[in-house]
Amino acid sequence: MANIKPGIPRGTRDFSPSEMVKRNYIFDTIKSVFKTYGYQEIQTPTMENLSTLTGKYGDEGDKLIFKVLDSGDYLSDAKKKHPDANSWEAKSLLPLISEKALRYDLTVPFARYVVMHQNDISFPFKRFQIQPVWRADRPQRGRYREFYQCDADVVGSDSLLNEAEFVLIYKEALTNLGLRDFTIKINNRKILSGIAEIIGKPDLIVDMTVAIDKLDKIGLDGVSKELVERGFTEDDIEKLKPIILLQGTSAEKLDSLRNVLASSEIGLKGIEELETIFKYLSKLDLNSPNSISNTLELDITLARGLNYYTGAIFEVKTNEVAMGSIGGGGRYDDLTGMFGLKNLTGVGISFGADRIYDVLEELNLFPESAVQSTTVLISNFDKEAEEYALPILQQIRKAGIAAELYPSSAKLKKQMSYADDKKIPFVILIGSDEMESGKLTLKNMQSGEQDKLSIDEIVSRLN
Repeated sequence: MANIKPGIPRGTRDFSPSEMVKRNYIFDTIKSVFKTYGYQEIQTPTMENLSTLTGKYGDEGDKLIFKVLDSGDYLSDAKKKHPDANSWEAKSLLPLISEKALRYDLTVPFARYVVMHQNDISFPFKRFQIQPVWRADRPQRGRYREFYQCDADVVGSDSLLNEAEFVLIYKEALTNLGLRDFTIKINNRKILSGIAEIIGKPDLIVDMTVAIDKLDKIGLDGVSKELVERGFTEDDIEKLKPIILLQGTSAEKLDSLRNVLASSEIGLKGIEELETIFKYLSKLDLNSPNSISNTLELDITLARGLNYYTGAIFEVKTNEVAMGSIGGGGRYDDLTGMFGLKNLTGVGISFGADRIYDVLEELNLFPESAVQSTTVLISNFDKEAEEYALPILQQIRKAGIAAELYPSSAKLKKQMSYADDKKIPFVILIGSDEMESGKLTLKNMQSGEQDKLSIDEIVSRLN
């Protein structure tokens, strides 16, 4: 049999032990905050029925769904069902050879889950989910075919307290991860609808928001040019400019918008919703050094998948590293309607774990505990030392300390290199003197200091 060159599909990655420790540090930190706010974890299958996923992401999204071929002689069965082979096209052939697909995101499977389990769950239902998803996209830097999503949603409640708590979840989780300078941007779909309404272009709301969403990248002149290309007049643009360029605090921006949107019922409703969220936050945000008022910013140009959201919209960016958004979400109505359960409103957010990883790496914010997996290595010089070390090894582990015994006798230099490579901070040296006295040598690998200690003293020091 010929040798096969090892490789993995483009757009996928292996994660080394050191990377996994860091990734789990991010996931565990975020999970801990989710749980503090009453969210419970669920998981859904890697595969969903193809019919569950198709038609939910638009034509372009449907093309990126990874289909799973039916098992058995699927092609033969397809020919029986579709004998005219000359007319076969991918679109018509697909339903005959594939009934399943890999998860494209966590939102649609969550909606399906809620509908299937509606009699078993209590509403409002607060869930979080951290699992991989797959997209048949063209791989490039920062874009993968397999990646993790980290979502939290609450369905069955229209209370704006949920939105306020999501702002706090972002702030708490990112602060716990060591980030200090980040912005949580907020807007409301209803305000955007109101703006399109007052300039007389409600049917062009998507075109308007796609253009103004690019303000940071192409500037006001670029936005104005794109608006003209999308069917807006110079008069429309003059009305939009003061709205797009709103300055001041969030409260000042809302006051200005109230005057601008005075004739728009839906626009005023959006303002009212944001004011309610801010009011909740003023009560919930304790007087911490990093007040939410320093972190939260009302951004009228924020759109985020406009067709999907119906109320508040969120996006989070770090100001410490040049990076795209590291989180986002918003309020949606009738998420489960696609599966027959109507009028169930919800709101959700997502953390961009892969981008957060890159940010923490660049800023060197991963703590030592997120780099090391083993706390102490016990040396192994010979058979006698090995037998002496075995009960000590288990005593240390029973104390909740991650410990290893070097698995075979070897030169000390080799064992020290092993500890360095694994970033193990302590090594216990057991030679004839240690076995005779019962005092073991504990070496601090960073400082080089060595102390003679009993096993109980070592456990006490390492705990």
